[in-house]
Amino acid sequence: MRWALVKVALAVTVMVVAAFAVPLGLVVKEMARDRAFAGAERRAAALGPALAITTDRRELDRAVASTEDGAAGRLAVHIPASAQTGGQPIEIGKRRAAAGDLRTTRAYGRAAIAAVPGGSVLLQPTALPSGQIAVVELYVPEAEVTNGVATAWLVLAGVGAALVVGSVAVADRLGVRMVRPAQRLARAAHDLGEGRLGARVPEDGPPELHAAATAFNAMADQVVQLLANERELAADLSHRLRTPLTVLRLNAASLGEGPAADQTRAAVAQLEREVDTIIRTAREAKPQTQAAGPGAGCDVSEVVRDRMAFWSALAEDEGRTVRLAGTEGPVRIPVARPELVAALDALLGNVFRHTPEGTAFSVDVHNGDDAVIVLVSDAGAGIADPAAALARGNSGQRDGSTGLGLDIVRRVAESTGGDVRIGRSVLGGAEVRIWIALDGRAADGRDPHRRRARGRARRPLRAPRPRPPPLTGPATGAA
Repeated sequence: MRWALVKVALAVTVMVVAAFAVPLGLVVKEMARDRAFAGAERRAAALGPALAITTDRRELDRAVASTEDGAAGRLAVHIPASAQTGGQPIEIGKRRAAAGDLRTTRAYGRAAIAAVPGGSVLLQPTALPSGQIAVVELYVPEAEVTNGVATAWLVLAGVGAALVVGSVAVADRLGVRMVRPAQRLARAAHDLGEGRLGARVPEDGPPELHAAATAFNAMADQVVQLLANERELAADLSHRLRTPLTVLRLNAASLGEGPAADQTRAAVAQLEREVDTIIRTAREAKPQTQAAGPGAGCDVSEVVRDRMAFWSALAEDEGRTVRLAGTEGPVRIPVARPELVAALDALLGNVFRHTPEGTAFSVDVHNGDDAVIVLVSDAGAGIADPAAALARGNSGQRDGSTGLGLDIVRRVAESTGGDVRIGRSVLGGAEVRIWIALDGRAADGRDPHRRRARGRARRPLRAPRPRPPPLTGPATGAA
């Protein structure tokens, strides 16, 4: 639309400039010609008194030589033969006009202009005392006829160009005022379609686009609210179903041997698989969202303390030693609280599910300049193949684990531009590190897996807090 407006303004202005400049240029040229020949006619008429007094050649030679044009060789006098001239015609100066033009001028008795090489000549008839007609010929060079025309045309061209440029600039500014709000609306709609729920449009521009931006922002707010409710419901279902199932599985494991015990354990396992399938299907049915918009997020310290208080009761029943560090002060991250809760519950649930009773675990929070790291460590056997564990949620491996928990954690980290890594903890078992970026790199549109691959090249965080002393006893709650 912007370039269409510019082209329309350019075409209209060029037509208007051409409609006025071309006739005006021709008028200027004609005026210069008329000015030149009017001056020539006045100079030629200066010889009239001399011709009216005498036709003596010597007197006329002196009269012609006394004029500026005569001295320059541009003035000539043609006197027909008569008794005063001794029966012979008199010609003073250089003749440039054709004989036919001279005869025509004498016959009609009117001044005439004839074209000659290098310019034109003015033929001015003058009556002699004998009643005959003498012709004064004045040569006017072409440069004198066109004097000032080129300058006037250049001025007209400059004014026309300035008008064209000015109209294009005005049309471009008007087009920008109309197009930029439309472009921002299109980009925001594209971002919202790709899952960047923080996309909003400034409510400015023409009234129509202002109304469209207001409607879009209201729609985006409603979508964010609906998705937040959905995620909160999914997280609530996860808390309500997976945690009791974990306790039920642990209790079923202590039933001993026998058909009833085997059937109970099989039913619990089947129920766990069905719950995992339901949760996985619910997550896959929703579009993958990026980090929420400005103002969204939560306090990671408060969330970690809350979830550790929830899991510490089960840890105490199983005789697990728990350690919590780095949650003394508030630490804001660009992750919605329900998503962080789901990720922590997934990791802590894996600790209870895949490590034997009495295995210690810890949760550490490290606050850096551009990222926050959450470490979940345990003293179990560790993870033999970290790469396969991270890909398990999408690869369909069947080793007793769906990999859904790590997939939830990975999605949360990558929504901020961060990543997830698995390594060996200081407790001897597995350590899952969640890197949550604070500088908004999720919006750059790059592949999150490539960002994860480049994670090793990131500059290090500021020095982490010193680790507390080794674990010493069973948990009585979140330490």
